[in-house]
Amino acid sequence: MVKYSSKTEVIPFSPIRKIFGEAAKLKAQGKDIISLGIGEPDFDTPKHICEAMFKATRGGATHYTPNKGIEELRKAIVDKLKEENNLEYDIEEIICTVGVSEGVFLALSTLLDQGDEILVPDPSWLNYSHVPRLYNAVPVLYPLTSKDNFQIRVAELEKLVTEKTKVLVVLNPSNPTGGVQRKESLEQIAEFSIKHDLIVISDEIYEKIIYDSNKHYSIAAFPGMRERTIVLNGFAKAYAMTGWRLGYIAAPAELIAPMAKMHAYNVSNATSMVQWGGIAALKGTQEPVNEMVEEFKKRRDFMVKAINNIQGLSCPNPGGTFYLFVDVKKTGMTGEEFSDYLLYEAGIAVVPGTAFGERATHEIRISYATSMENLERAIIKIEKALSLLMIKN
Repeated sequence: MVKYSSKTEVIPFSPIRKIFGEAAKLKAQGKDIISLGIGEPDFDTPKHICEAMFKATRGGATHYTPNKGIEELRKAIVDKLKEENNLEYDIEEIICTVGVSEGVFLALSTLLDQGDEILVPDPSWLNYSHVPRLYNAVPVLYPLTSKDNFQIRVAELEKLVTEKTKVLVVLNPSNPTGGVQRKESLEQIAEFSIKHDLIVISDEIYEKIIYDSNKHYSIAAFPGMRERTIVLNGFAKAYAMTGWRLGYIAAPAELIAPMAKMHAYNVSNATSMVQWGGIAALKGTQEPVNEMVEEFKKRRDFMVKAINNIQGLSCPNPGGTFYLFVDVKKTGMTGEEFSDYLLYEAGIAVVPGTAFGERATHEIRISYATSMENLERAIIKIEKALSLLMIKN
Protein backbone atom coordinates (compact mmCIF):
# COMPACT_ATOMS: atom_id res chain seq x y z
CA MET A 1 0.00 0.00 0.00
CA VAL A 2 1.50 3.32 -1.09
CA LYS A 3 1.70 5.95 1.65
CA TYR A 4 1.37 9.46 0.33
CA SER A 5 2.90 12.51 1.93
CA SER A 6 0.61 14.07 4.52
CA LYS A 7 0.99 17.33 2.57
CA THR A 8 -1.39 15.98 -0.07
CA GLU A 9 -4.09 15.74 2.58
CA VAL A 10 -4.03 19.40 3.60
CA ILE A 11 -5.03 20.74 0.19
CA PRO A 12 -8.29 19.80 -1.55
CA PHE A 13 -8.69 18.94 -5.20
CA SER A 14 -9.66 22.12 -7.01
CA PRO A 15 -13.46 22.49 -6.81
CA ILE A 16 -13.30 24.46 -10.05
CA ARG A 17 -11.72 21.55 -11.91
CA LYS A 18 -14.29 19.24 -10.34
CA ILE A 19 -17.11 21.30 -11.84
CA PHE A 20 -15.47 21.34 -15.27
CA GLY A 21 -15.04 17.57 -15.07
CA GLU A 22 -18.73 17.07 -14.35
CA ALA A 23 -19.71 19.49 -17.12
CA ALA A 24 -17.48 17.57 -19.56
CA LYS A 25 -19.19 14.30 -18.60
CA LEU A 26 -22.62 15.77 -19.28
CA LYS A 27 -21.42 17.18 -22.59
CA ALA A 28 -20.06 13.75 -23.56
CA GLN A 29 -23.54 12.38 -22.91
CA GLY A 30 -24.88 14.76 -25.55
CA LYS A 31 -26.27 17.45 -23.24
CA ASP A 32 -26.09 21.11 -24.23
CA ILE A 33 -23.69 22.66 -21.72
CA ILE A 34 -22.62 26.30 -21.69
CA SER A 35 -19.57 26.98 -19.55
CA LEU A 36 -19.57 30.26 -17.65
CA GLY A 37 -16.90 28.97 -15.34
CA ILE A 38 -13.59 29.00 -17.14
CA GLY A 39 -11.14 31.74 -16.23
CA GLU A 40 -9.54 32.37 -19.61
CA PRO A 41 -10.21 34.69 -22.55
CA ASP A 42 -12.08 33.09 -25.44
CA PHE A 43 -9.87 34.99 -27.90
CA ASP A 44 -6.89 33.51 -29.74
CA THR A 45 -3.39 34.73 -28.97
CA PRO A 46 -2.60 37.69 -31.28
CA LYS A 47 -0.84 36.57 -34.46
CA HIS A 48 2.29 38.69 -34.03
CA ILE A 49 2.97 36.94 -30.71
CA CYS A 50 2.57 33.50 -32.28
CA GLU A 51 4.81 34.48 -35.18
CA ALA A 52 7.54 35.64 -32.80
CA MET A 53 7.42 32.28 -31.04
CA PHE A 54 7.49 30.36 -34.35
CA LYS A 55 10.42 32.45 -35.59
CA ALA A 56 12.35 31.84 -32.37
CA THR A 57 11.69 28.10 -32.58
CA ARG A 58 12.87 27.92 -36.17
CA GLY A 59 15.91 29.97 -35.16
CA GLY A 60 16.96 27.44 -32.53
CA ALA A 61 15.34 28.75 -29.32
CA THR A 62 14.76 25.19 -28.16
CA HIS A 63 17.37 24.89 -25.43
CA TYR A 64 17.66 25.82 -21.77
CA THR A 65 17.71 29.51 -20.98
CA PRO A 66 19.12 31.28 -17.91
CA ASN A 67 17.06 30.29 -14.87
CA LYS A 68 15.51 33.74 -14.51
CA GLY A 69 14.68 33.94 -18.22
CA ILE A 70 16.31 35.39 -21.31
CA GLU A 71 17.77 38.85 -20.84
CA GLU A 72 15.69 40.30 -23.68
CA LEU A 73 12.40 39.36 -21.99
CA ARG A 74 13.49 40.53 -18.57
CA LYS A 75 14.54 43.86 -20.12
CA ALA A 76 11.12 44.15 -21.78
CA ILE A 77 9.44 43.48 -18.43
CA VAL A 78 11.62 46.09 -16.71
CA ASP A 79 10.65 48.63 -19.40
CA LYS A 80 6.96 47.76 -19.06
CA LEU A 81 7.01 48.14 -15.27
CA LYS A 82 8.71 51.53 -15.54
CA GLU A 83 6.47 52.92 -18.28
CA GLU A 84 3.12 51.55 -17.10
CA ASN A 85 3.48 51.09 -13.34
CA ASN A 86 6.08 53.67 -12.30
CA LEU A 87 8.28 50.88 -10.91
CA GLU A 88 12.08 50.68 -11.22
CA TYR A 89 13.74 47.26 -11.31
CA ASP A 90 17.03 45.81 -12.48
CA ILE A 91 16.75 42.84 -14.84
CA GLU A 92 18.26 40.67 -12.09
CA GLU A 93 15.18 41.50 -9.99
CA ILE A 94 12.91 39.72 -12.48
CA ILE A 95 12.11 36.00 -12.72
CA CYS A 96 10.20 34.66 -15.73
CA THR A 97 7.93 31.92 -14.40
CA VAL A 98 5.78 29.11 -15.74
CA GLY A 99 2.62 31.14 -15.41
CA VAL A 100 1.63 33.29 -12.45
CA SER A 101 0.68 30.05 -10.67
CA GLU A 102 4.36 29.21 -10.31
CA GLY A 103 5.03 32.75 -9.12
CA VAL A 104 2.43 32.31 -6.38
CA PHE A 105 3.99 29.01 -5.35
CA LEU A 106 7.51 30.47 -5.30
CA ALA A 107 6.50 33.50 -3.26
CA LEU A 108 4.59 31.49 -0.67
CA SER A 109 7.14 28.69 -0.39
CA THR A 110 9.97 31.21 0.00
CA LEU A 111 8.29 33.35 2.64
CA LEU A 112 6.34 30.98 4.88
CA ASP A 113 7.46 28.74 7.74
CA GLN A 114 5.49 26.66 10.21
CA GLY A 115 3.17 28.82 12.29
CA ASP A 116 3.52 31.94 10.13
CA GLU A 117 0.25 33.70 9.37
CA ILE A 118 -0.72 35.11 5.99
CA LEU A 119 -3.62 37.52 5.45
CA VAL A 120 -5.65 36.34 2.44
CA PRO A 121 -8.73 37.99 0.90
CA ASP A 122 -12.01 36.13 1.32
CA PRO A 123 -13.02 35.52 -1.40
CA SER A 124 -9.86 35.15 -3.50
CA TRP A 125 -8.15 32.81 -5.95
CA LEU A 126 -8.01 29.50 -4.09
CA ASN A 127 -4.22 28.93 -4.30
CA TYR A 128 -3.56 31.69 -1.78
CA SER A 129 -5.45 29.99 1.02
CA HIS A 130 -4.43 26.40 0.23
CA VAL A 131 -0.72 26.51 -0.68
CA PRO A 132 0.34 27.99 2.72
CA ARG A 133 -0.94 24.84 4.39
CA LEU A 134 1.75 22.83 2.59
CA TYR A 135 4.24 24.68 4.79
CA ASN A 136 2.14 24.43 7.96
CA ALA A 137 1.50 28.16 7.73
CA VAL A 138 -1.87 29.61 8.68
CA PRO A 139 -4.07 31.44 6.15
CA VAL A 140 -6.08 34.12 7.97
CA LEU A 141 -8.99 35.26 5.82
CA TYR A 142 -9.97 38.92 5.70
CA PRO A 143 -13.42 39.87 4.36
CA LEU A 144 -14.28 41.56 1.08
CA THR A 145 -17.92 42.52 0.53
CA SER A 146 -19.99 43.95 -2.29
CA LYS A 147 -21.26 46.73 0.00
CA ASP A 148 -18.11 48.74 -0.69
CA ASN A 149 -17.20 47.30 -4.11
CA PHE A 150 -14.85 44.77 -2.53
CA GLN A 151 -12.40 47.37 -1.22
CA ILE A 152 -9.81 46.14 1.28
CA ARG A 153 -10.54 47.76 4.64
CA VAL A 154 -7.59 48.34 6.94
CA ALA A 155 -9.94 48.32 9.94
CA GLU A 156 -10.69 44.66 9.16
CA LEU A 157 -6.99 43.87 8.72
CA GLU A 158 -6.18 45.44 12.08
CA LYS A 159 -8.61 43.03 13.76
CA LEU A 160 -6.72 40.04 12.34
CA VAL A 161 -3.02 40.96 12.35
CA THR A 162 -0.85 39.39 15.06
CA GLU A 163 2.85 39.10 15.86
CA LYS A 164 2.81 35.92 13.72
CA THR A 165 1.53 37.70 10.61
CA LYS A 166 4.20 37.77 7.92
CA VAL A 167 2.48 38.27 4.56
CA LEU A 168 -0.49 40.19 3.14
CA VAL A 169 -2.02 39.13 -0.19
CA VAL A 170 -3.60 41.76 -2.45
CA LEU A 171 -5.39 40.81 -5.68
CA ASN A 172 -5.90 43.88 -7.82
CA PRO A 173 -8.11 43.49 -9.81
CA SER A 174 -9.67 40.58 -7.95
CA ASN A 175 -10.55 37.10 -9.05
CA PRO A 176 -13.39 36.24 -8.33
CA THR A 177 -15.07 39.57 -7.51
CA GLY A 178 -13.84 41.84 -10.29
CA GLY A 179 -13.13 44.48 -7.65
CA VAL A 180 -10.48 47.14 -8.37
CA GLN A 181 -8.73 48.77 -5.42
CA ARG A 182 -8.99 52.55 -5.28
CA LYS A 183 -5.84 54.63 -4.81
CA GLU A 184 -6.86 55.69 -1.30
CA SER A 185 -7.45 52.05 -0.31
CA LEU A 186 -3.96 51.12 -1.47
CA GLU A 187 -2.43 54.07 0.37
CA GLN A 188 -3.99 52.83 3.60
CA ILE A 189 -2.90 49.24 2.92
CA ALA A 190 0.66 50.46 2.31
CA GLU A 191 0.69 52.32 5.64
CA PHE A 192 -0.69 49.24 7.40
CA SER A 193 1.95 46.97 5.81
CA ILE A 194 4.80 49.25 6.83
CA LYS A 195 3.40 49.64 10.35
CA HIS A 196 3.29 45.87 10.85
CA ASP A 197 6.43 45.07 8.81
CA LEU A 198 4.61 42.81 6.35
CA ILE A 199 5.62 41.51 2.94
CA VAL A 200 2.89 42.16 0.36
CA ILE A 201 2.21 39.76 -2.51
CA SER A 202 0.51 41.88 -5.17
CA ASP A 203 -1.23 39.77 -7.82
CA GLU A 204 -1.78 42.03 -10.83
CA ILE A 205 -2.53 39.52 -13.58
CA TYR A 206 -5.82 41.26 -14.53
CA GLU A 207 -4.38 44.80 -14.55
CA LYS A 208 -5.18 45.46 -18.22
CA ILE A 209 -8.75 44.14 -18.07
CA ILE A 210 -10.29 47.17 -16.44
CA TYR A 211 -13.34 49.30 -17.26
CA ASP A 212 -14.94 52.73 -17.04
CA SER A 213 -13.07 55.28 -14.91
CA ASN A 214 -11.28 52.62 -12.87
CA LYS A 215 -7.50 52.77 -12.86
CA HIS A 216 -4.96 50.17 -11.83
CA TYR A 217 -2.29 51.16 -9.32
CA SER A 218 0.53 48.87 -8.24
CA ILE A 219 1.01 48.99 -4.48
CA ALA A 220 4.77 48.55 -4.99
CA ALA A 221 4.88 52.12 -6.36
CA PHE A 222 3.67 53.66 -3.09
CA PRO A 223 6.25 55.16 -0.70
CA GLY A 224 8.11 52.52 1.30
CA MET A 225 6.52 49.59 -0.55
CA ARG A 226 8.98 48.57 -3.27
CA GLU A 227 11.30 46.91 -0.75
CA ARG A 228 8.47 44.88 0.80
CA THR A 229 6.38 43.93 -2.25
CA ILE A 230 6.46 40.92 -4.55
CA VAL A 231 4.69 41.84 -7.79
CA LEU A 232 3.16 38.92 -9.70
CA ASN A 233 2.01 39.39 -13.27
CA GLY A 234 1.95 37.59 -16.58
CA PHE A 235 0.62 37.23 -20.10
CA ALA A 236 -2.29 34.79 -19.80
CA LYS A 237 -5.23 37.13 -19.35
CA ALA A 238 -4.30 40.34 -21.19
CA TYR A 239 -2.80 38.61 -24.23
CA ALA A 240 -4.99 35.48 -24.31
CA MET A 241 -1.94 33.30 -23.61
CA THR A 242 -3.28 30.97 -20.91
CA GLY A 243 -1.80 27.86 -22.52
CA TRP A 244 1.62 29.44 -23.01
CA ARG A 245 2.28 29.37 -19.25
CA LEU A 246 4.35 32.52 -18.92
CA GLY A 247 4.38 34.90 -15.99
CA TYR A 248 6.89 36.94 -14.03
CA ILE A 249 7.92 38.07 -10.59
CA ALA A 250 9.34 41.51 -9.83
CA ALA A 251 10.81 42.05 -6.37
CA PRO A 252 13.85 43.54 -4.62
CA ALA A 253 17.07 41.53 -4.94
CA GLU A 254 16.96 40.13 -1.40
CA LEU A 255 13.53 38.60 -2.08
CA ILE A 256 14.32 37.52 -5.64
CA ALA A 257 17.44 35.53 -4.67
CA PRO A 258 15.70 32.78 -2.63
CA MET A 259 12.80 32.60 -5.10
CA ALA A 260 15.26 32.18 -7.98
CA LYS A 261 16.81 29.26 -6.13
CA MET A 262 13.41 27.59 -5.64
CA HIS A 263 12.55 28.31 -9.28
CA ALA A 264 15.74 26.64 -10.53
CA TYR A 265 15.00 23.47 -8.57
CA ASN A 266 11.35 23.51 -9.58
CA VAL A 267 11.31 24.09 -13.36
CA SER A 268 14.83 25.25 -14.37
CA ASN A 269 13.37 27.95 -16.63
CA ALA A 270 10.24 29.07 -18.43
CA THR A 271 9.90 27.48 -21.88
CA SER A 272 12.48 29.03 -24.18
CA MET A 273 10.52 29.84 -27.34
CA VAL A 274 7.54 31.01 -25.29
CA GLN A 275 9.71 33.73 -23.77
CA TRP A 276 10.21 35.25 -27.22
CA GLY A 277 6.44 35.40 -27.59
CA GLY A 278 6.37 37.34 -24.32
CA ILE A 279 8.71 39.97 -25.78
CA ALA A 280 6.40 40.41 -28.78
CA ALA A 281 3.43 40.78 -26.43
CA LEU A 282 5.07 43.58 -24.46
CA LYS A 283 6.84 45.37 -27.30
CA GLY A 284 4.32 44.88 -30.12
CA THR A 285 0.97 46.50 -30.82
CA GLN A 286 -1.47 46.63 -27.90
CA GLU A 287 -4.49 46.99 -30.18
CA PRO A 288 -5.61 43.34 -29.74
CA VAL A 289 -5.65 43.91 -25.96
CA ASN A 290 -7.72 47.06 -26.35
CA GLU A 291 -10.17 45.32 -28.68
CA MET A 292 -10.55 42.38 -26.31
CA VAL A 293 -11.19 44.63 -23.31
CA GLU A 294 -13.75 46.61 -25.31
CA GLU A 295 -15.57 43.38 -26.14
CA PHE A 296 -15.41 42.23 -22.52
CA LYS A 297 -16.96 45.54 -21.46
CA LYS A 298 -19.90 45.01 -23.83
CA ARG A 299 -20.42 41.54 -22.38
CA ARG A 300 -20.11 42.81 -18.83
CA ASP A 301 -22.71 45.51 -19.44
CA PHE A 302 -25.09 42.97 -20.98
CA MET A 303 -24.63 40.41 -18.22
CA VAL A 304 -24.88 42.81 -15.27
CA LYS A 305 -28.17 44.19 -16.61
CA ALA A 306 -29.53 40.73 -17.46
CA ILE A 307 -28.58 39.12 -14.13
CA ASN A 308 -30.03 41.99 -12.11
CA ASN A 309 -33.29 41.67 -14.05
CA ILE A 310 -33.69 38.02 -13.01
CA GLN A 311 -35.77 37.61 -9.88
CA GLY A 312 -33.68 36.14 -7.06
CA LEU A 313 -30.28 37.17 -8.46
CA SER A 314 -28.19 40.30 -8.02
CA CYS A 315 -24.62 41.39 -8.69
CA PRO A 316 -22.51 44.55 -8.47
CA ASN A 317 -20.92 46.09 -11.54
CA PRO A 318 -17.30 44.82 -11.58
CA GLY A 319 -14.55 47.32 -12.34
CA GLY A 320 -12.25 44.74 -13.90
CA THR A 321 -11.56 41.10 -14.90
CA PHE A 322 -14.20 39.08 -16.80
CA TYR A 323 -16.15 37.80 -13.80
CA LEU A 324 -19.43 38.57 -12.08
CA PHE A 325 -19.87 37.67 -8.43
CA VAL A 326 -23.57 36.95 -8.18
CA ASP A 327 -25.65 36.82 -4.99
CA VAL A 328 -28.17 33.94 -5.12
CA LYS A 329 -29.43 34.11 -1.54
CA LYS A 330 -32.98 35.08 -2.54
CA THR A 331 -33.35 31.82 -4.45
CA GLY A 332 -33.32 30.04 -1.09
CA MET A 333 -30.24 28.05 -2.09
CA THR A 334 -26.57 28.20 -1.23
CA GLY A 335 -24.08 28.95 -3.97
CA GLU A 336 -23.14 25.28 -4.16
CA GLU A 337 -26.78 24.16 -4.41
CA PHE A 338 -27.51 26.79 -7.03
CA SER A 339 -24.44 25.84 -9.07
CA ASP A 340 -25.56 22.21 -9.10
CA TYR A 341 -29.11 23.26 -9.98
CA LEU A 342 -27.93 25.35 -12.93
CA LEU A 343 -25.67 22.59 -14.21
CA TYR A 344 -28.25 19.81 -14.12
CA GLU A 345 -31.42 21.83 -14.77
CA ALA A 346 -30.16 24.44 -17.23
CA GLY A 347 -26.88 23.05 -18.55
CA ILE A 348 -24.94 26.08 -17.28
CA ALA A 349 -21.57 25.58 -15.56
CA VAL A 350 -20.67 28.22 -12.96
CA VAL A 351 -18.44 28.17 -9.87
CA PRO A 352 -19.81 28.39 -6.31
CA GLY A 353 -18.41 31.17 -4.15
CA THR A 354 -17.12 28.70 -1.58
CA ALA A 355 -14.46 27.66 -4.11
CA PHE A 356 -12.84 31.01 -3.28
CA GLY A 357 -13.18 31.20 0.49
CA GLU A 358 -15.44 30.69 3.48
CA ARG A 359 -17.67 33.77 3.41
CA ALA A 360 -19.25 33.50 -0.04
CA THR A 361 -21.77 30.81 0.88
CA HIS A 362 -24.55 32.35 -1.22
CA GLU A 363 -22.60 33.58 -4.23
CA ILE A 364 -21.50 32.15 -7.55
CA ARG A 365 -18.82 33.30 -9.99
CA ILE A 366 -19.86 33.74 -13.59
CA SER A 367 -17.25 34.21 -16.32
CA TYR A 368 -18.35 36.20 -19.35
CA ALA A 369 -15.24 35.15 -21.29
CA THR A 370 -17.37 33.49 -23.93
CA SER A 371 -19.26 34.66 -27.00
CA MET A 372 -22.21 37.04 -26.76
CA GLU A 373 -24.30 34.32 -28.41
CA ASN A 374 -23.45 31.93 -25.58
CA LEU A 375 -24.19 34.61 -22.98
CA GLU A 376 -27.60 35.36 -24.51
CA ARG A 377 -28.45 31.66 -24.60
CA ALA A 378 -27.21 31.24 -21.03
CA ILE A 379 -29.43 34.06 -19.74
CA ILE A 380 -32.50 32.47 -21.37
CA LYS A 381 -31.63 29.12 -19.77
CA ILE A 382 -31.02 30.71 -16.34
CA GLU A 383 -34.33 32.60 -16.52
CA LYS A 384 -36.17 29.40 -17.40
CA ALA A 385 -34.47 27.47 -14.58
CA LEU A 386 -35.35 30.20 -12.08
CA SER A 387 -38.97 30.24 -13.29
CA LEU A 388 -39.22 26.49 -12.71
CA LEU A 389 -37.71 26.95 -9.27
CA MET A 390 -40.26 29.61 -8.35
CA ILE A 391 -43.11 27.39 -9.60
CA LYS A 392 -41.84 24.44 -7.52
CA ASN A 393 -41.66 26.63 -4.44
